[in-house]
Amino acid sequence: MLSEKVKKEIEGSLKKYPTPRSAVMDALRVAQEERGHLTGEEMREIAGILGMEPVRVQAMGGFYSMYNVEKPVGRNHVQICRNISCSLLGAEHLISHMEKLLDIKTGETTGDKKFTLSTVECLGSCGTAPMMQVNDDYHENLTEEKIEKILKGCK
Repeated sequence: MLSEKVKKEIEGSLKKYPTPRSAVMDALRVAQEERGHLTGEEMREIAGILGMEPVRVQAMGGFYSMYNVEKPVGRNHVQICRNISCSLLGAEHLISHMEKLLDIKTGETTGDKKFTLSTVECLGSCGTAPMMQVNDDYHENLTEEKIEKILKGCK
């Protein structure tokens, strides 16, 4: 269930965009910021606020990897790209390395809820592959050493 604060922010989003459909991504971002993930109920509430069919909001939430639908994530959501450029430059090896470092498998969250490890199809930075995103920050030209330093620096 969305908080009153989130509902007001979403209503404010409607003023920034020419159509309610244009405000969906901003509304999903605002709702996700509060608890780290989105539920089906929250997406239906967003649809109600925006005056749209719930299926349209759920389609947007399910399509983009930046939204965590129905699955809470840790304080640091580590998403590593495994598209062709990243794979050719060692992404699969780096994924295995992170699984060992974090003692979890891809798709899991550490017991202390500090990290969730996910793979994504493309983060759109093939020129600096291999790369990953930790919360909102991109990390590029990854090596085992870089990953260890990045993860140690996470709160």
